[in-house]
Amino acid sequence: MNNIVSMAWVKEQIGAPDVVIADCRFVLGKPMTGREAYEASHIPGAVYLDLEKDLSAPVDEHGGRHPLPDIFDLTVALSRAGIGNETKVVAYDDQGGAMASRLWWLLKYLGHEQVYVMDEGFAAWVNAGHPLTDEIVEPAPTKFLAVVEHTMLVEMDQVQEQLGREDVTLIDSREAPRYRGEVEPIDRVAGHIPGAINRFWKDGLTASGSWKDAADQAERFADLDKNRELIVYCGSGVTATPNVIALQEAGFTNVRLYAGSWSDWISYEGNPIATGEE
Repeated sequence: MNNIVSMAWVKEQIGAPDVVIADCRFVLGKPMTGREAYEASHIPGAVYLDLEKDLSAPVDEHGGRHPLPDIFDLTVALSRAGIGNETKVVAYDDQGGAMASRLWWLLKYLGHEQVYVMDEGFAAWVNAGHPLTDEIVEPAPTKFLAVVEHTMLVEMDQVQEQLGREDVTLIDSREAPRYRGEVEPIDRVAGHIPGAINRFWKDGLTASGSWKDAADQAERFADLDKNRELIVYCGSGVTATPNVIALQEAGFTNVRLYAGSWSDWISYEGNPIATGEE
């Protein structure tokens, strides 16, 4: 696979001068848990990047629960973490790859090609007996220059314009009961964007928590047309990113993220809402 790397590969990169290992562990609703876990134990040399402090902007009226960070602020955070334009970046978490995939997507959005997600996650790393430390290393700051790939992103008004179009497919990455509007544990309104189909992001993982290979990802999306534009969303633009990776692995090239996602969509009065299956 092009975007997923093995634990064995990551182990070989520890201490490499051109590699930054990024710990992205984060638990929604418990914002300090990830950082505390990192401070207690992490892969040697790893830096910590916080979903809400580093990889998102403050919540506002619109933009969803995890708005995209300001580009200047993000480049400062990346530079401070030792990530430059030539750096290989490997992200990991303990949340099935969702938080690590957010960093993957942001770096791709800023024009950075050499970024990967570690397969299986931190718990598997521990269970495999790989090296651990509680030592926090201050990386040598560098300079990251962004070259924004605007075509990777869509805004709410663009999604509105695409509703009902035959050449566009909307993909909702949340669990099926949330997609159908039967339950909504987080956002104030239940349902989905009209016309969206449901592809739960965790279906891209095996029962053991490994990423499915390219052939299995392709099977998940076998009913989709590769000539269509695909717009992927979730609740707040985080768990949609593993589906973006999975679609790329499956051979889809016209894949865009609605970063504000459902929590942004419902922040605009009058936006249509659908329930049930499509």
